[in-house]
Amino acid sequence: MSQTRHVPVMLRRCLDLLAPALDRRGDGPPPVVVDCTLGLGGHSEALLTAFPEARLVALDRDKEALRLSGERLAPFGDRATLVHAVYDELPDVLDRLGTPHVQGILFDLGVSSMQLDEAERGFAYAQDAPLDMRMDQSTGISAAEVLNTYPPGELVRILRAYGEEKQAKRIVSAIVRDREKEPFSTSGRLVELIRDALPQAAKRTGGNPAKRTFQALRIEVNGELSVLERAVPAAVKALAVGGRIAVLSYHSLEDRLVKQVFAAGAANTAPPGLPVVPERYQPRLRLLTRGAELPTEEEVAANRRAAPARLRGAERIREEETG
Repeated sequence: MSQTRHVPVMLRRCLDLLAPALDRRGDGPPPVVVDCTLGLGGHSEALLTAFPEARLVALDRDKEALRLSGERLAPFGDRATLVHAVYDELPDVLDRLGTPHVQGILFDLGVSSMQLDEAERGFAYAQDAPLDMRMDQSTGISAAEVLNTYPPGELVRILRAYGEEKQAKRIVSAIVRDREKEPFSTSGRLVELIRDALPQAAKRTGGNPAKRTFQALRIEVNGELSVLERAVPAAVKALAVGGRIAVLSYHSLEDRLVKQVFAAGAANTAPPGLPVVPERYQPRLRLLTRGAELPTEEEVAANRRAAPARLRGAERIREEETG
């Protein structure tokens, strides 16, 4: 598997957002930056190169990604610490490393290029492969098990909530009818079923008609939104004052969640009518992006996987209130 095909999304902009927190020359302890979604290590490699004083802590739940990126980051020696963990485990990881607060945090959410490109992982609807979709293949249930065992109502909920699929009922009816004849095991059969189940009008818009169902299954299999709900607030809490966080999302559900956490951190929480706002009600975050920033046309032309990306950034401006 070639690593050269992997192009990190919105790389320059991520580095620029994090730079004021990480670009320290000489004075004080080295800044620590966390890559919560290591993948093939493109963003991590760029962070270590751009900020020669920085130390990196990188997390991934995928053991194969850790192995490959470990080779890529080997030249940086002990500046890089790679950890097999899901990103909502960040507080525990930092605690074990004796680093409660860090200067920079990056999330690049969604599926890594490696997972999409390795057919046998079953993430991509363009190739026929086993329906797995687990980011960590050593644990949890596969997409096939979800399709074959979940009650119809639960499948409809997942497709609507995680795939924003308007035709969820129609698709699930076809799945339930089909799984009684033979359990699902490959992505090709599911793609075909979805194509047959959808009305013509629904097939004419928005790319591959299976895209939303595959997204929904992937989110369910990996618990992505519930993990993210815990991870983003925990990451904000781990930032030192002056520290910065950048988050790349790839669909509206992720982006909405990040937006809510950042907005809450940047809000004044004082009861109305106070003549002077006490420190404890002051915002903890300063937003670094106006809404979500999008990739440039040039970047999308060079890397089609950048197209749905949405980038948000924030800076920690005040300590967490204690007590």
